[in-house]
Amino acid sequence: MTLEIVIAGSPGRDMSSWCAAFAAAMPQARFHPWDDKGPYVGARYAIVWKPPAALFERETGLQAVFNLGAGIDALMDMPQLPPHVAVLRLEDAGMAVQMVEYVLYGLLRAARGFDHYAAQQRQELWAPLPAVDRAAWPVGVMGLGALGTRVAQAVAALGYPVAGWARSARELPGVEVYAGDAQLPGFLARSRVLVNMLPLTPQTEGILNRAHLERLRPGGYLINAARGGHLVEADLLALLDEGRMDGALLDVFHDEPLPPGHPFWGHPRVIVTPHVAAMTLQAEAVVQITDKILAMEGGGSPAVVARDRGY
Repeated sequence: MTLEIVIAGSPGRDMSSWCAAFAAAMPQARFHPWDDKGPYVGARYAIVWKPPAALFERETGLQAVFNLGAGIDALMDMPQLPPHVAVLRLEDAGMAVQMVEYVLYGLLRAARGFDHYAAQQRQELWAPLPAVDRAAWPVGVMGLGALGTRVAQAVAALGYPVAGWARSARELPGVEVYAGDAQLPGFLARSRVLVNMLPLTPQTEGILNRAHLERLRPGGYLINAARGGHLVEADLLALLDEGRMDGALLDVFHDEPLPPGHPFWGHPRVIVTPHVAAMTLQAEAVVQITDKILAMEGGGSPAVVARDRGY
């Protein structure tokens, strides 16, 4: 019996290149691009990115869903997703290196004063700043999953003091680890640059709020590369305007694309990027997902998302 697999993206997104890539990598299976008006195909697996709810209403024989990205909050919010269907996420697929690059860009731009040099160039001004004192720029990484761990270790390798905050205690060479709600205040108080790598769950929504951000060291700087739902935007704007924080590099937002006229667009202390910190690389994602499908078909049990935690 042919293995049937459906591939579904967000409305209007062309998934034909994904279907071709998966078909070439796994010729023993049949890959179907999602069609709102198409027939039931009897799919055992679905490969998705923000899929339509109708997928789970039509394809009732699904055993597992593979998400084409690290963040699965949009999928977890769908009541149509049956509880018995396993959810698997990409663990890296080329995203870790991109995320490290993004965070280092934000950190070095702030710590080395490259914003100041850009302003000086516009004024034709030659005025070197003092050499950076890395001890004055302690970095805190919220979330120590696969991507957060790589980021924390990369920053530590440059000689910056690095701490991580996670749900549970763990050992991470070169990184001081804080765990649980009780240790969050201490983690924030020792950090100047706060890097958010958390999954978005009911427990973490709005965690980047005034009460937490104002605990950062003087000259605090936020790098949010996780989800827009983590940040209380009005709180960050107020802290920037009050001089309580120095700046922010933001890749994710409550509303995407970021609407015209939003205060972040023109704020002199905010850098906006269009959700590009770590993009899914097709070749790596195809290899990872097909390997997991083959493992499941052979009776294996790849790691799945814990529905009660949301990651």
